[in-house]
Amino acid sequence: MTQVSQLFLGVWLMDQQAAHSFLASAAFGLEGVVAAELRRMGLSSKAEQGGARFDGSFADAFRANLWLKAADRVLLILAEKEVYSFEDLFRLVSSISWERLLTNDACFPVSGKCVRSRLMSVRDCQAIAKKAICSRLQKNDSPIRLPETGAMYPIDVSIYRDVARITLNLSGDALHRRGYRTWNGVAPLRETLAAALVELSPWRGDCPFYDPCCGTGTLLIEAAFIALQRAPGLNRAFACEGFHFMPKQAMSSLRQAAAACTADYSANIFGSDLDPEALMLCDKHIRQAGLEGKIHTCLMDMRHVQRREARGMFLANPPYGERLGDKQQCSGLYRALGDLARRHPGWSMGVIAADPAFERFFGRRAQIKRRLYNGRLECEFFLFLPGKV
Repeated sequence: MTQVSQLFLGVWLMDQQAAHSFLASAAFGLEGVVAAELRRMGLSSKAEQGGARFDGSFADAFRANLWLKAADRVLLILAEKEVYSFEDLFRLVSSISWERLLTNDACFPVSGKCVRSRLMSVRDCQAIAKKAICSRLQKNDSPIRLPETGAMYPIDVSIYRDVARITLNLSGDALHRRGYRTWNGVAPLRETLAAALVELSPWRGDCPFYDPCCGTGTLLIEAAFIALQRAPGLNRAFACEGFHFMPKQAMSSLRQAAAACTADYSANIFGSDLDPEALMLCDKHIRQAGLEGKIHTCLMDMRHVQRREARGMFLANPPYGERLGDKQQCSGLYRALGDLARRHPGWSMGVIAADPAFERFFGRRAQIKRRLYNGRLECEFFLFLPGKV
C-alpha cells in the first residue's frame, strides 16, 4: 500500500466515531417498524421506501445489526446520485474512495437491482460497477485486487427511478438468519416478519401469548426474544466483523453487553399445532434458540384450545389456501380462528393471511389492517381487539 493510500486509510480510521449514513433495509410495510426500533436505540431515523435511514458511527451500525428485529440488512451508504447512462454510473462508482474501504486482497462481489430506471440491465450495471472499482484501485498505485482471496466486502448497486445508491452490506447474510431455525416447515414465516408481527400487536409481555397453529415455532421464539430483551443477532456473525476499518474493540464490547442483557421474565408463551412433525421441529428450534423452559408447546387442535386467563394475545400465521391446496379446508381454519376469538372475549387476536375473504370466514371485521408481504406473497395483517365487534 502506498504512503498516499495509507494516509487516506488513517483518516478513515480516525473518523470511526463520526456520523455516517446507513440504511436498514426492510420488506414493504415494515419500514416504519424498523424506524421505530432505531429511534428506541437512540438513533435518529426516518422511514423511506425499502427501509429506514439513520446516521451514526460504525459502532452504532454494528449495534443495529445485533438488535434490529424486523430489518433485512444494515447498509453503509457510499454514494447517491441520478444516473442516466452507464457512463454516469461508472463516474459515480469510481468517485468513491475504494482504497480506504478495501484491503489488498478484499473480495468484493457486486449485486444489483434496477426498478423503473433507464438503466434496466442489472447484469450490465454490476459489470460497470465492478470495472469502476478496479479502475479506481489501479489509479492509486495499489496492487490489482482481482485475486479477491481475503475478507468479503459485499457491494450493492440499487437504481430506482434513475437514482443510483451505492452501498456496502455490513450484515452479510440477511438478518432473518438468526441461526436457530434449520427447517422452514409448510408455512414458512421469516424471523424478521414474525418479530414485526409481535411488534405490531398490542402484546408487551404483560399477559399470555399463544400461537394456536405454531408450526415450527418462529412466532413463539421471536416473542420470547422480545420479552427477554434478547438481541436477535447474538448468535450469528456479520460481514462487517471482517472489515478492517470497523472498531474491533467496540464491536466486542457491544456483543458482550448484548450477551449479558436479559430481562426477568416468567414463561407465559404457549403454542400448539395439529402436526406432530412440525411440533417436533418447533421444540428443536426452541432448544437451538436457547429458550428451553421459556416456551410451552403441545399437540392440540385449535378447536379445543381454551385458556383460563381473562386476557391475552393470540397471534397466528395459518397455512394459506395456496399452500394448503384446498380452499375449503382453509376457510374452515379461518372459521376456527374466529370461534377461538369468540371463546376468549378478553383476548386480542392477530392473524396474517393472504385470502381477501378472511374476515368473512372469521366472522368479524378487524379493527386494524396492514398490508404486508410474506416473501413475495401479498398478505394482510388483521388485528382484532377485545370488546370491539
